[in-house]
Amino acid sequence: MPDLATLAPMIATLMAVGAVAGVLAGLLGVGGGIVLVPAFFWLFSAMGYGSDHVMQVCLATSLATIVVTSARSVAAHHRKGAVLWPILRGYAPGIALGALVGVVVVAGLSTRTLQAIFGGLAFLIALYMAFGRADWRLGNQMPGGAARWSFAPLIGFLSVLMGIGGGSFAVPLMTLYGTPIHRAVATAAGFGIAIAAPAVAAFLFVPVAAAPPFTLGAVNIPAFLIVISMTLITAPWGAALAHRLDPKPLKRIFALFLAVVALNMLRKALL
Repeated sequence: MPDLATLAPMIATLMAVGAVAGVLAGLLGVGGGIVLVPAFFWLFSAMGYGSDHVMQVCLATSLATIVVTSARSVAAHHRKGAVLWPILRGYAPGIALGALVGVVVVAGLSTRTLQAIFGGLAFLIALYMAFGRADWRLGNQMPGGAARWSFAPLIGFLSVLMGIGGGSFAVPLMTLYGTPIHRAVATAAGFGIAIAAPAVAAFLFVPVAAAPPFTLGAVNIPAFLIVISMTLITAPWGAALAHRLDPKPLKRIFALFLAVVALNMLRKALL
């Protein structure tokens, strides 16, 4: 078990990471997971737990925080009448199925492969945040039938491979199909529960060799508890700032930051 000299900086770092993730989630509408996964990887590696399967711990722990933050977020959006429940109910089963398939795939991949996947997908998300336009359209309403059963599992699957709540994929998809942005963000919060809840339940039964201390399955309990406590405090601060600041330049700045993080992940995966 690590001594106090090791635990103190770990706790301080996790508190800072959780605070930043909460502010970004409230300010920009991006899931904290896209910040948490690389932060967890850096922290666990710096502590000497950079095993060939440490990325499983990073992804699973990030998803565990999303269970709580998404539930809180969707409840708040529901009180404002912003959640599109027919879309959420129609897409949730396929999303959950894709998430479970994602856990099976993640359990069999190495850290380098997962780093490469995270880096590649995060870079694509950064490009969309930087250059995507609000007037782009694929249709006037969210598709059903075969198209829904193609999109929904893919959202769940890719989100688990990145350890995120799905908003980075679901919000662009819904806006491309004519959903107002505030309703897309609200509904995507529900997608986060459909992704994270079954995925975390499955990750609890995924053993990880040489995992950081107090890891249950692939979920690191101290990291989850510390980060979630800070995120719940700071997310309202970010939401309050969002009403005072123009989000467009902030999203471009974050897109640049995310692109740098993504490229660094790719660099480490290739070394």
